[in-house]
Amino acid sequence: MSDQRPSAPLPEVPAGPDRTAVVTVVLGDGRELTPEAAGFAAGVSWMPPSGAGRHTVRLTVTYRGDRPRDAAVRFTAALPGEPHSPPWWMVPGVFYGENRPADCQRVFPRFAMAGADHGAMVSDHWEFRADRAATPAVLGWSGPGGVALLADETTELGMTGLGFGHDPPTGRSHVQLTFPFREAPVSYDGSETAQPAESARYTWQPGRQVTLEFAVQRLDADRHGYAAVLRAEHERLARTAELRPWVDIPHAAELAAAGLHRWHYAEPGVLLETVAFDRGISGQDGLPVDRQAMHVGWISGIPWAYALLTHARRVGAADQSAAARRVIDFVCAELAPCGTFWGTWYRGRGWSGSWSPVPHTLHSRTLAEATQFLLRALELGADLREAHPSWAAAVRSNLDAVVARQRSDGALGASHHALTGEVLSWSGCAGLAWVGALAEAGRLDGPDGADGAYLAAAVRAGDHYAGAVRDELLHGAPEDVDLAPSSEDGYVAVMAYLALYRRTGETRWCDLARRAADWTLTFRYAYNTAFPPGTVLETYRFATRGADNASPANQHLHAYGLICTAEFGQLSSACGDPYYAARAREALACFRQFVARFDGDFNAYRGMVSERYYQTACFQPKGMLLTLSHAWSAGVLLLACEQALADPALCLPAA
Repeated sequence: MSDQRPSAPLPEVPAGPDRTAVVTVVLGDGRELTPEAAGFAAGVSWMPPSGAGRHTVRLTVTYRGDRPRDAAVRFTAALPGEPHSPPWWMVPGVFYGENRPADCQRVFPRFAMAGADHGAMVSDHWEFRADRAATPAVLGWSGPGGVALLADETTELGMTGLGFGHDPPTGRSHVQLTFPFREAPVSYDGSETAQPAESARYTWQPGRQVTLEFAVQRLDADRHGYAAVLRAEHERLARTAELRPWVDIPHAAELAAAGLHRWHYAEPGVLLETVAFDRGISGQDGLPVDRQAMHVGWISGIPWAYALLTHARRVGAADQSAAARRVIDFVCAELAPCGTFWGTWYRGRGWSGSWSPVPHTLHSRTLAEATQFLLRALELGADLREAHPSWAAAVRSNLDAVVARQRSDGALGASHHALTGEVLSWSGCAGLAWVGALAEAGRLDGPDGADGAYLAAAVRAGDHYAGAVRDELLHGAPEDVDLAPSSEDGYVAVMAYLALYRRTGETRWCDLARRAADWTLTFRYAYNTAFPPGTVLETYRFATRGADNASPANQHLHAYGLICTAEFGQLSSACGDPYYAARAREALACFRQFVARFDGDFNAYRGMVSERYYQTACFQPKGMLLTLSHAWSAGVLLLACEQALADPALCLPAA
């Protein structure tokens, strides 16, 4: 990672066509005028730059009209570079580069320099409300460098807007802040149907004066410069963003284990993916709403059975231990004809593929995550290895199969055919998940086993996917968003490269893990958004700091980042930098909210944990909570608690 270098001061807003920063007024009808032409006066003060080149800007706006007027104030900064230089964007948690690859099947906002199709959510300019962003910031690069704009989520004019665009006639690109926000050219509600553009309104009264404060920072050509910018902004925002965990770590572990065992465990040895808060629906104990299915990894299956087993062995809970072992036995008892795990079990029809419209598809990330946590289960004790020989056999079968399919350039494939083993897709970074499993298979990789083949394959794959990490272009890990970038891609990369570092001790893997962790943290909320009065999240004072936006396609808060709690602690130790462990503690503090403490708590049953917290206008109104308990949500909380209890650095109070 390159440190952000001091740069020449940005000038005050000048006059003329070549100005690099512009203040305009956006009227209620959408017209954009100079302040004077709209009846306003604007003054801009630039504070001296910090050592990193960050300027605090104070923009004072006075309305001189004689009658009330709806209007927004916009600050626009031009990007450097020659005309028509391709720009690259980041709105943390919301937009990355073009955002949606051209061949991605999931529809959500995409940037294109040409060929706009607003109905298909393709445009050369985008504006978003700030609460969609994990940090209220917009960053853009073009040619030799870039510009970052950073603001508070809300000012006295209302919620801030974050935007960027490319102007085809001039070939110039820019970033912008709008007070209050506008969403354009369309709004995204989580569906594949573009919603009408939205404009927040502020009515200026005659003589009204407002001072807005925000930051502007020059960036060099290294796009990873965002890391230093967002780290500094997190430090600023966190000072006033209180963490509000409901329970301590041991209590959270007890609750999550109880919920996973009581509500999600079911015969014939599965962890049901979702169960309803309301168990009385149709008088059938919630069965019409519960999802009678189990993925082998990802949203159910072995990772969370491993967490339950770890907890049960620590506290001596024989019933929870037996249930966890039964789940792992059930997954290992029947492999797909191609030699890997199946993707999903469904009650009534048994084992099947992953979530894909293509028959017999198995998704690499799901299979690899199951394999990696099965390896960890084998390391819990010799008694487990002796009592469950099918576990090691399943690991070997999975790893042997994927190594045999590895491409000459190191790629491991994103999806596979369950019957033939043919690699169906090489696109995206889902194959990176196999690196963690291969690197952790040391016990099975000796002369009497794979004889180093697993590590060799992990190294080749680690080198192959390193380009995606360096390009800030991780995407394709979850089954449900196709090739979209997602926070889960970041978790996969951190776990993969830390596993390689633990196995080899080579610093290059630690450097990649750190870079991937920085990218992951772009999805993590640095502030507490305010929820509408009377909503569930407002009533319970849910603090969003530490939660991750799932992805630009799935804009809701989730807890999956807890899966690499231990890795963030290990990264801090390896780098001598406490920052990553602190961000892991912050996430664990966040999700010690909304784990049901008793039957009836927030209308759930004891130990239930929701998957979705709606922090913006996407899928559901802001302030709502999904009233389903997810196996992975309870499981990942339990995993993080157990990992923290094993590492004193992760049990420190979150600042």
